[in-house]
Amino acid sequence: MKKLLVVVDYQKDFVDGALGFAGAELLDDVIAAKVQAYLAAGDDVMLTLDTHGEDYLQTQEGKNLPVPHCLRESEGWRVYGQTGRLLEDCRAFEKPVFGSAQLFDYLRGCNYQQIELCGLVSNICVLSNAILAKTAQPEAEIIVDAKATASFDPLLHEQTLSVLGGLQVSVINK
Repeated sequence: MKKLLVVVDYQKDFVDGALGFAGAELLDDVIAAKVQAYLAAGDDVMLTLDTHGEDYLQTQEGKNLPVPHCLRESEGWRVYGQTGRLLEDCRAFEKPVFGSAQLFDYLRGCNYQQIELCGLVSNICVLSNAILAKTAQPEAEIIVDAKATASFDPLLHEQTLSVLGGLQVSVINK
């Protein structure tokens, strides 16, 4: 079975930087273990990187979320912790918005039977990219592990997991 793990935006600014929140750092061990398991099994591992420029505050997102973050090549843009070290040689898709058009285009040309997503933030970028993965690969099983994603708002996190289930994304707790 051809499988893919997509680590969504597990970047320092979402863990302990500009938009960081308590508990995000606890995902490092869980996500790193997933990355190691996928790589050991010979499966594919990729990541998305929230990536903004100096003009961030002039963008639609910046006007609605006026907190500069994940500025290209800044410390906050880097992938957090041991997860970051494990992903150094993996394919990365930079994205200036919540969902990655590049990831979507890539997935449309592939034939995965299973695509798992993890990372941050569950109710924004994980949700957006899970929907794009489901759209690009409608016959693949799309999985989000509730223990490998989180939000600054626990209620939104739980609601998002429910919405994902309604969109035929398999929500697991491993």
